[in-house]
Amino acid sequence: MVVKIFKFHGKTADEVKNLSEDEFLKLIPSRSRRSILRGLSDEQQAFMRKLEKGKDNIETHLRDLVVVPKMIGKTIKIHNGKEFVPVLILPDHLGYFFGELALTRKKANHSKTGVGSKKKVSIRK
Repeated sequence: MVVKIFKFHGKTADEVKNLSEDEFLKLIPSRSRRSILRGLSDEQQAFMRKLEKGKDNIETHLRDLVVVPKMIGKTIKIHNGKEFVPVLILPDHLGYFFGELALTRKKANHSKTGVGSKKKVSIRK
């Protein structure tokens, strides 16, 4: 059985965790890179301080924060508009925004007609 080893632009998960901020910025997409280079807002800085203290299961409304290597392995509860969705941050999530990890819409579940529907079901005798 072949075990797939995670690689993020040719680097393993441990190597990615040890990257400097400048080296990491070269690896992520431009939209995420520009968001980080503009600087963090006060709320984002407060969140990062909580994260650095080693807290886990942090609840946040920040959907515009980019996943960085410091967050790997942490469980973060991201608000989707209705509830907090627990998300385990994996190395695959690097460079994504929190909003991309906690979806706001559920999949439509179409089934047969129910009570109060406009479609009438005829009953044959």
